[in-house]
Amino acid sequence: MSAPSADQSGAGMAVEASVEATAAPSAAGEDRYTFDDVSVVMGTYNEEAAVETVLTDIDRVTGGRANVVCVDGSSDRTPEIAREHGARVIDQEPQGYGVAVERALAAADRPVIVTTDCDDTYPMEQLPAFLEAINAGRDVVSGDRLSGGATAMPAVNRWGNHLFAAFASVLLGERVRDTTTGMRAYRREVIESIEWTENTGLSAELLMRPLLRDYDVAERQIPYRDRAGETTLDPLRGGAEIAASIGRVWVDERF
Repeated sequence: MSAPSADQSGAGMAVEASVEATAAPSAAGEDRYTFDDVSVVMGTYNEEAAVETVLTDIDRVTGGRANVVCVDGSSDRTPEIAREHGARVIDQEPQGYGVAVERALAAADRPVIVTTDCDDTYPMEQLPAFLEAINAGRDVVSGDRLSGGATAMPAVNRWGNHLFAAFASVLLGERVRDTTTGMRAYRREVIESIEWTENTGLSAELLMRPLLRDYDVAERQIPYRDRAGETTLDPLRGGAEIAASIGRVWVDERF
């Protein structure tokens, strides 16, 4: 885990400043990763209203060089649209968010893995900055939606996500700003070194376990956009499952 930067007010996890194309190379002296080394993965479920925009944005930002993996359980045209845009689509019966994303993570075959959602809420324009942060030595770069206000997010979801972050911060003993974001970048060895166990709460687990194992994790503020299409997550039931996951992961790692 990285030491606090000057603007963190004592927080234990780094907060990424704006990272430009001239960011310093990895302290380990490794070759710099390019978008040829990036897999973008997502679980997709009935997102035909948004998936084309997301894949088009990924293609535009990365010059068509990033590999895209979708694990899909849709009953609409989502998988057809994804395949038309060059994504690798893995068909799977719907079993929940975490099951789909974990399978997508396992299918990624490049050294840098980026998770995102397929509802067009996350800014693919941030992919270069996330990659630069990995090249600068981070093991995980986590998109922070909440520090910028996340006004496009329904109020109940927004305040729930603030509560999840506060709960996780208490358990971790350090400030985390957005525990449940869907947009992160990882070195592949981080993903492969951890056994992932959660379903609805996988997004929180994907941040907490690396932190608890002292990986170099940084949060980077990102904008959050209005979702395209309808959500399928029940906020009360889903919220309870996420809170349970946060507690369960902490107990599992500490005891």
